[in-house]
Amino acid sequence: MVIKPMIRNNICMNAHPEGCRLFVDRQIDYVRQRGPLSSGPKNVLVVGSSGGYGLATRIAAGFGAGAATIGVYFEKEPSEKRTGTPGWYAARHFLKRAEAAGLKVHDINGDAFSFEVKAQVVDLIKKEYGTIDLFVYSLASGVRTDPVSGVTYRSALKPIGRTYTSKALDPLKREVVQAAIEPASEEEIEATVKVMGGEDWQLWVEALKEGGVLAEGAVTVAYSYIGPELTRPIYREGTIGKAKEHLEATAKTLDEALASVGGKAYVSVNKAVVTRASAVIPAVPLYLSILFTVMKAKGIHEGCIEQMYRMLAERLYAGGPVPVDDEGRIRMDDWEMREDVQREVAEVWERITTETLDTEADVDGYLTDFLNLHGFGFKEIDYEKEVDPREG
Repeated sequence: MVIKPMIRNNICMNAHPEGCRLFVDRQIDYVRQRGPLSSGPKNVLVVGSSGGYGLATRIAAGFGAGAATIGVYFEKEPSEKRTGTPGWYAARHFLKRAEAAGLKVHDINGDAFSFEVKAQVVDLIKKEYGTIDLFVYSLASGVRTDPVSGVTYRSALKPIGRTYTSKALDPLKREVVQAAIEPASEEEIEATVKVMGGEDWQLWVEALKEGGVLAEGAVTVAYSYIGPELTRPIYREGTIGKAKEHLEATAKTLDEALASVGGKAYVSVNKAVVTRASAVIPAVPLYLSILFTVMKAKGIHEGCIEQMYRMLAERLYAGGPVPVDDEGRIRMDDWEMREDVQREVAEVWERITTETLDTEADVDGYLTDFLNLHGFGFKEIDYEKEVDPREG
Protein backbone atom coordinates (compact mmCIF):
# COMPACT_ATOMS: atom_id res chain seq x y z
CA MET A 1 0.00 0.00 0.00
CA VAL A 2 1.05 3.65 -0.51
CA ILE A 3 1.26 5.33 2.89
CA LYS A 4 0.74 9.09 3.19
CA PRO A 5 0.30 10.99 6.48
CA MET A 6 -3.26 11.12 7.80
CA ILE A 7 -3.46 14.16 10.09
CA ARG A 8 -6.51 15.17 12.10
CA ASN A 9 -6.53 17.91 14.74
CA ASN A 10 -2.72 17.97 14.85
CA ILE A 11 -2.62 14.20 15.42
CA CYS A 12 -1.05 11.88 12.86
CA MET A 13 -3.11 8.71 12.66
CA ASN A 14 -0.61 6.46 10.86
CA ALA A 15 3.10 5.80 10.34
CA HIS A 16 5.52 4.91 7.58
CA PRO A 17 7.73 1.84 8.24
CA GLU A 18 10.73 3.00 6.19
CA GLY A 19 10.63 6.46 7.70
CA CYS A 20 10.43 5.13 11.25
CA ARG A 21 13.47 2.98 10.57
CA LEU A 22 15.37 5.97 9.21
CA PHE A 23 14.31 7.98 12.27
CA VAL A 24 16.07 5.41 14.47
CA ASP A 25 19.08 5.11 12.15
CA ARG A 26 19.74 8.85 12.31
CA GLN A 27 19.84 8.78 16.11
CA ILE A 28 22.21 5.82 16.10
CA ASP A 29 24.41 7.62 13.57
CA TYR A 30 24.53 10.69 15.81
CA VAL A 31 25.73 8.65 18.80
CA ARG A 32 28.36 6.85 16.75
CA GLN A 33 29.62 10.15 15.36
CA ARG A 34 29.98 11.53 18.89
CA GLY A 35 31.92 8.45 19.91
CA PRO A 36 31.82 6.13 22.93
CA LEU A 37 31.00 7.53 26.33
CA SER A 38 33.96 7.49 28.72
CA SER A 39 31.67 5.96 31.33
CA GLY A 40 28.11 4.72 31.37
CA PRO A 41 25.56 2.22 32.63
CA LYS A 42 25.88 -1.52 32.11
CA ASN A 43 22.30 -2.83 32.33
CA VAL A 44 19.46 -0.41 31.62
CA LEU A 45 15.68 -0.64 31.91
CA VAL A 46 13.70 1.97 29.97
CA VAL A 47 9.95 2.10 30.57
CA GLY A 48 8.47 4.06 27.69
CA SER A 49 11.25 3.14 25.27
CA SER A 50 9.55 3.34 21.88
CA GLY A 51 9.75 7.07 21.20
CA GLY A 52 10.86 10.50 22.34
CA TYR A 53 13.31 10.79 25.21
CA GLY A 54 12.91 7.15 26.21
CA LEU A 55 14.00 5.81 22.83
CA ALA A 56 16.81 8.36 22.65
CA THR A 57 18.08 7.33 26.09
CA ARG A 58 18.09 3.68 25.07
CA ILE A 59 20.01 4.48 21.88
CA ALA A 60 22.52 6.65 23.73
CA ALA A 61 23.08 4.01 26.42
CA GLY A 62 23.30 1.10 23.99
CA PHE A 63 25.31 2.59 21.15
CA GLY A 64 27.20 5.09 23.31
CA ALA A 65 28.08 2.96 26.32
CA GLY A 66 27.57 -0.57 25.01
CA ALA A 67 24.86 -1.08 27.63
CA ALA A 68 22.48 -4.02 27.63
CA THR A 69 18.94 -2.64 27.55
CA ILE A 70 15.40 -3.74 28.30
CA GLY A 71 12.63 -1.74 26.65
CA VAL A 72 9.03 -1.65 27.85
CA TYR A 73 6.33 -0.02 25.74
CA PHE A 74 2.71 -0.41 24.64
CA GLU A 75 2.39 -0.20 20.86
CA LYS A 76 -0.06 -1.53 18.27
CA GLU A 77 1.14 -3.97 15.64
CA PRO A 78 0.31 -3.38 11.97
CA SER A 79 -2.02 -5.45 9.84
CA GLU A 80 -2.25 -5.97 6.10
CA LYS A 81 -4.46 -2.90 5.72
CA ARG A 82 -3.38 -0.70 8.63
CA THR A 83 -0.04 0.62 9.79
CA GLY A 84 1.27 -0.01 13.26
CA THR A 85 2.03 2.85 15.63
CA PRO A 86 5.30 4.68 14.97
CA GLY A 87 6.70 3.33 18.23
CA TRP A 88 6.10 -0.25 17.08
CA TYR A 89 8.29 0.27 14.01
CA ALA A 90 10.92 2.25 15.94
CA ALA A 91 11.21 -0.34 18.70
CA ARG A 92 11.46 -3.23 16.23
CA HIS A 93 14.17 -1.50 14.24
CA PHE A 94 16.17 -0.57 17.33
CA LEU A 95 16.06 -4.23 18.35
CA LYS A 96 17.44 -5.33 14.98
CA ARG A 97 20.18 -2.70 14.93
CA ALA A 98 21.20 -3.44 18.52
CA GLU A 99 21.37 -7.20 17.93
CA ALA A 100 23.41 -6.64 14.77
CA ALA A 101 25.83 -4.54 16.82
CA GLY A 102 26.21 -7.33 19.39
CA LEU A 103 24.24 -5.54 22.10
CA LYS A 104 22.11 -7.50 24.54
CA VAL A 105 18.47 -6.41 24.28
CA HIS A 106 15.01 -7.54 25.32
CA ASP A 107 11.62 -5.93 24.64
CA ILE A 108 8.28 -6.27 26.38
CA ASN A 109 5.20 -4.86 24.65
CA GLY A 110 2.48 -4.52 27.27
CA ASP A 111 0.73 -2.29 29.80
CA ALA A 112 3.56 -0.88 31.91
CA PHE A 113 1.02 0.34 34.48
CA SER A 114 0.05 -3.24 35.33
CA PHE A 115 1.53 -5.42 38.06
CA GLU A 116 1.77 -8.25 35.53
CA VAL A 117 4.24 -6.42 33.28
CA LYS A 118 6.27 -5.29 36.28
CA ALA A 119 6.54 -8.91 37.46
CA GLN A 120 7.44 -10.01 33.94
CA VAL A 121 10.28 -7.47 33.81
CA VAL A 122 11.62 -8.45 37.24
CA ASP A 123 11.67 -12.11 36.19
CA LEU A 124 13.45 -11.21 32.94
CA ILE A 125 16.12 -9.22 34.79
CA LYS A 126 16.72 -12.07 37.24
CA LYS A 127 17.06 -14.60 34.42
CA GLU A 128 19.03 -12.62 31.83
CA TYR A 129 20.70 -9.66 33.55
CA GLY A 130 20.98 -10.28 37.27
CA THR A 131 20.58 -6.61 38.16
CA ILE A 132 20.15 -3.22 36.48
CA ASP A 133 22.11 -0.10 37.34
CA LEU A 134 19.95 2.45 35.50
CA PHE A 135 16.16 2.63 35.40
CA VAL A 136 14.67 5.29 33.15
CA TYR A 137 10.99 6.15 33.51
CA SER A 138 9.82 7.88 30.33
CA LEU A 139 6.23 6.74 30.07
CA ALA A 140 3.96 9.06 28.08
CA SER A 141 0.33 8.01 28.17
CA GLY A 142 -2.97 9.80 28.42
CA VAL A 143 -4.74 6.87 30.07
CA ARG A 144 -3.87 4.72 33.09
CA THR A 145 -5.74 1.97 34.88
CA ASP A 146 -4.80 1.93 38.55
CA PRO A 147 -3.63 -1.66 39.21
CA VAL A 148 -4.86 -1.51 42.81
CA SER A 149 -8.36 -0.04 42.39
CA GLY A 150 -8.98 -1.01 38.77
CA VAL A 151 -10.20 2.53 38.04
CA THR A 152 -9.20 3.96 34.65
CA TYR A 153 -8.07 7.60 34.64
CA ARG A 154 -7.71 9.93 31.65
CA SER A 155 -5.46 12.97 31.78
CA ALA A 156 -6.64 16.43 30.73
CA LEU A 157 -4.31 19.15 29.47
CA LYS A 158 -6.14 22.14 30.90
CA PRO A 159 -5.52 25.30 32.94
CA ILE A 160 -6.58 25.52 36.56
CA GLY A 161 -8.86 28.18 38.00
CA ARG A 162 -9.51 30.25 34.90
CA THR A 163 -9.95 30.01 31.15
CA TYR A 164 -6.69 30.08 29.23
CA THR A 165 -6.49 32.22 26.10
CA SER A 166 -3.39 32.56 24.02
CA LYS A 167 -1.86 32.84 20.62
CA ALA A 168 -1.47 29.47 18.95
CA LEU A 169 -0.24 27.98 15.71
CA ASP A 170 -2.21 26.05 13.14
CA PRO A 171 0.86 24.46 11.52
CA LEU A 172 -0.91 22.95 8.52
CA LYS A 173 -2.65 26.20 7.59
CA ARG A 174 0.43 28.18 8.69
CA GLU A 175 -1.69 30.63 10.64
CA VAL A 176 -1.42 32.33 14.02
CA VAL A 177 -4.78 31.86 15.72
CA GLN A 178 -6.35 32.38 19.13
CA ALA A 179 -6.93 29.39 21.42
CA ALA A 180 -9.12 29.20 24.50
CA ILE A 181 -9.40 26.32 26.97
CA GLU A 182 -11.82 26.11 29.86
CA PRO A 183 -10.38 25.32 33.32
CA ALA A 184 -10.15 21.77 34.61
CA SER A 185 -12.44 20.31 37.23
CA GLU A 186 -11.06 18.84 40.45
CA GLU A 187 -11.72 15.37 39.02
CA GLU A 188 -9.67 16.19 35.92
CA ILE A 189 -6.79 17.50 38.02
CA GLU A 190 -6.80 14.33 40.12
CA ALA A 191 -6.98 12.11 37.05
CA THR A 192 -4.05 13.87 35.39
CA VAL A 193 -1.90 13.41 38.48
CA LYS A 194 -2.87 9.72 38.62
CA VAL A 195 -1.84 9.24 35.00
CA MET A 196 1.19 11.51 34.67
CA GLY A 197 2.45 11.90 38.23
CA GLY A 198 4.94 9.77 40.12
CA GLU A 199 2.69 7.01 41.43
CA ASP A 200 3.56 4.45 38.78
CA TRP A 201 7.27 5.36 38.87
CA GLN A 202 7.22 4.58 42.59
CA LEU A 203 5.45 1.26 41.99
CA TRP A 204 8.12 0.32 39.47
CA VAL A 205 10.97 1.13 41.87
CA GLU A 206 9.26 -0.81 44.65
CA ALA A 207 8.82 -3.83 42.37
CA LEU A 208 12.46 -3.71 41.27
CA LYS A 209 13.73 -3.29 44.82
CA GLU A 210 11.53 -6.03 46.27
CA GLY A 211 12.59 -8.28 43.41
CA GLY A 212 16.23 -7.77 44.33
CA VAL A 213 17.24 -6.64 40.85
CA LEU A 214 18.67 -3.19 41.62
CA ALA A 215 22.45 -3.10 41.56
CA GLU A 216 24.41 -1.36 44.29
CA GLY A 217 24.38 2.34 43.46
CA ALA A 218 21.51 1.99 40.97
CA VAL A 219 20.13 5.24 39.58
CA THR A 220 16.60 5.99 38.41
CA VAL A 221 15.61 9.00 36.30
CA ALA A 222 12.17 10.27 35.29
CA TYR A 223 11.61 13.02 32.75
CA SER A 224 9.81 16.32 33.28
CA TYR A 225 9.41 19.78 31.80
CA ILE A 226 9.01 23.26 33.26
CA GLY A 227 8.92 25.65 30.32
CA PRO A 228 8.76 29.42 30.00
CA GLU A 229 6.41 32.04 31.37
CA LEU A 230 4.60 32.03 28.00
CA THR A 231 3.20 28.53 28.50
CA ARG A 232 3.03 28.53 32.29
CA PRO A 233 -0.79 28.88 32.60
CA ILE A 234 -1.44 25.82 30.42
CA TYR A 235 1.62 23.83 31.40
CA ARG A 236 3.38 24.32 34.73
CA GLU A 237 0.37 25.94 36.43
CA GLY A 238 -2.12 23.66 34.69
CA THR A 239 -3.12 20.05 35.24
CA ILE A 240 0.06 18.68 33.69
CA GLY A 241 2.08 20.92 35.98
CA LYS A 242 0.38 19.40 39.02
CA ALA A 243 1.34 15.98 37.71
CA LYS A 244 4.96 17.04 37.22
CA GLU A 245 5.06 18.49 40.74
CA HIS A 246 3.92 15.11 42.02
CA LEU A 247 6.58 13.40 39.92
CA GLU A 248 9.29 15.63 41.36
CA ALA A 249 8.07 15.07 44.92
CA THR A 250 8.18 11.33 44.24
CA ALA A 251 11.88 11.59 43.41
CA LYS A 252 12.59 12.66 46.98
CA THR A 253 10.59 9.70 48.32
CA LEU A 254 12.44 7.30 46.04
CA ASP A 255 15.78 8.74 47.10
CA GLU A 256 15.04 7.54 50.61
CA ALA A 257 13.83 4.16 49.38
CA LEU A 258 17.01 3.63 47.35
CA ALA A 259 19.37 4.58 50.17
CA SER A 260 19.60 0.93 51.26
CA VAL A 261 21.26 0.03 47.94
CA GLY A 262 23.26 3.25 47.72
CA GLY A 263 21.05 4.45 44.89
CA LYS A 264 19.67 7.80 43.78
CA ALA A 265 16.51 9.08 42.13
CA TYR A 266 16.48 12.10 39.85
CA VAL A 267 14.05 14.06 37.75
CA SER A 268 15.59 15.40 34.56
CA VAL A 269 13.93 18.57 33.29
CA ASN A 270 14.39 18.34 29.55
CA LYS A 271 14.20 20.84 26.70
CA ALA A 272 10.99 21.39 24.76
CA VAL A 273 10.86 19.20 21.66
CA VAL A 274 8.16 18.13 19.24
CA THR A 275 6.34 15.07 20.54
CA ARG A 276 3.04 13.44 19.71
CA ALA A 277 1.67 14.88 22.96
CA SER A 278 3.06 18.42 22.71
CA ALA A 279 1.53 18.86 19.25
CA VAL A 280 -1.95 19.10 20.76
CA ILE A 281 -1.14 21.48 23.64
CA PRO A 282 -2.28 25.01 22.64
CA ALA A 283 0.54 27.58 22.43
CA VAL A 284 3.25 24.91 22.47
CA PRO A 285 3.65 24.47 18.69
CA LEU A 286 3.96 28.24 18.24
CA TYR A 287 6.42 28.47 21.14
CA LEU A 288 8.47 25.62 19.69
CA SER A 289 8.55 27.19 16.23
CA ILE A 290 9.89 30.45 17.65
CA LEU A 291 12.27 28.68 20.05
CA PHE A 292 13.76 26.63 17.23
CA THR A 293 14.51 29.78 15.24
CA VAL A 294 16.28 31.40 18.19
CA MET A 295 18.24 28.34 19.31
CA LYS A 296 19.29 27.35 15.79
CA ALA A 297 20.60 30.88 15.21
CA LYS A 298 22.70 30.53 18.36
CA GLY A 299 23.89 27.02 17.46
CA ILE A 300 22.40 25.42 20.59
CA HIS A 301 19.32 23.64 19.23
CA GLU A 302 18.92 20.04 20.38
CA GLY A 303 16.52 17.17 19.76
CA CYS A 304 15.95 14.15 21.96
CA ILE A 305 19.10 12.24 21.05
CA GLU A 306 21.40 15.22 21.56
CA GLN A 307 19.83 15.83 24.97
CA MET A 308 20.11 12.25 26.16
CA TYR A 309 23.67 11.75 24.97
CA ARG A 310 24.60 14.95 26.82
CA MET A 311 22.72 13.83 29.93
CA LEU A 312 24.63 10.55 30.11
CA ALA A 313 27.98 12.09 29.19
CA GLU A 314 27.84 15.34 31.17
CA ARG A 315 25.45 14.63 34.03
CA LEU A 316 24.88 11.04 35.15
CA TYR A 317 28.25 9.55 34.18
CA ALA A 318 30.61 12.51 34.12
CA GLY A 319 32.32 11.47 37.35
CA GLY A 320 31.72 13.05 40.73
CA PRO A 321 28.39 14.34 42.05
CA VAL A 322 25.57 14.75 39.53
CA PRO A 323 24.98 18.50 39.00
CA VAL A 324 21.46 19.50 40.01
CA ASP A 325 19.50 22.68 40.75
CA ASP A 326 18.25 23.86 44.15
CA GLU A 327 15.33 21.41 43.93
CA GLY A 328 17.62 18.46 43.18
CA ARG A 329 16.65 18.30 39.50
CA ILE A 330 18.94 17.68 36.54
CA ARG A 331 18.48 20.63 34.18
CA MET A 332 18.84 19.56 30.57
CA ASP A 333 16.70 22.56 29.64
CA ASP A 334 19.59 24.85 30.62
CA TRP A 335 20.15 26.14 27.08
CA GLU A 336 16.44 26.63 26.39
CA MET A 337 15.97 28.61 29.59
CA ARG A 338 19.00 30.86 29.10
CA GLU A 339 18.04 34.48 29.71
CA ASP A 340 19.02 35.63 26.22
CA VAL A 341 17.05 32.80 24.57
CA GLN A 342 13.88 33.42 26.54
CA ARG A 343 14.09 37.18 26.08
CA GLU A 344 14.30 36.84 22.31
CA VAL A 345 11.49 34.27 22.19
CA ALA A 346 9.24 36.57 24.27
CA GLU A 347 9.94 39.52 22.00
CA VAL A 348 9.00 37.54 18.89
CA TRP A 349 5.93 36.11 20.61
CA GLU A 350 4.55 39.58 21.29
CA ARG A 351 4.74 40.74 17.69
CA ILE A 352 4.30 37.58 15.62
CA THR A 353 1.39 37.32 13.19
CA THR A 354 0.40 35.04 10.37
CA GLU A 355 2.14 37.43 7.97
CA THR A 356 5.48 37.19 9.82
CA LEU A 357 5.47 33.46 10.57
CA ASP A 358 7.87 32.51 7.79
CA THR A 359 10.47 35.04 8.86
CA GLU A 360 10.20 34.82 12.65
CA ALA A 361 9.27 31.19 13.36
CA ASP A 362 10.62 27.88 12.13
CA VAL A 363 7.30 26.36 11.09
CA ASP A 364 9.06 24.16 8.54
CA GLY A 365 11.36 22.82 11.25
CA TYR A 366 8.41 22.13 13.52
CA LEU A 367 6.47 20.33 10.77
CA THR A 368 9.52 18.30 9.76
CA ASP A 369 10.07 17.14 13.34
CA PHE A 370 6.36 16.32 13.69
CA LEU A 371 6.27 14.30 10.47
CA ASN A 372 9.57 12.56 11.22
CA LEU A 373 8.10 11.19 14.46
CA HIS A 374 5.72 9.17 12.29
CA GLY A 375 8.18 8.26 9.57
CA PHE A 376 7.14 10.99 7.13
CA GLY A 377 8.91 14.03 5.74
CA PHE A 378 12.24 12.38 4.91
CA LYS A 379 13.66 13.47 1.54
CA GLU A 380 15.44 10.13 1.16
CA ILE A 381 12.17 8.19 1.02
CA ASP A 382 9.85 7.81 -1.95
CA TYR A 383 6.41 8.09 -0.41
CA GLU A 384 4.76 7.15 -3.71
CA LYS A 385 6.24 3.66 -3.49
CA GLU A 386 4.14 0.76 -2.24
CA VAL A 387 5.25 -0.73 1.08
CA ASP A 388 4.03 -3.56 3.28
CA PRO A 389 2.91 -2.05 6.60
CA ARG A 390 3.65 -5.35 8.34
CA GLU A 391 7.37 -5.03 7.74
CA GLY A 392 8.92 -3.90 11.00
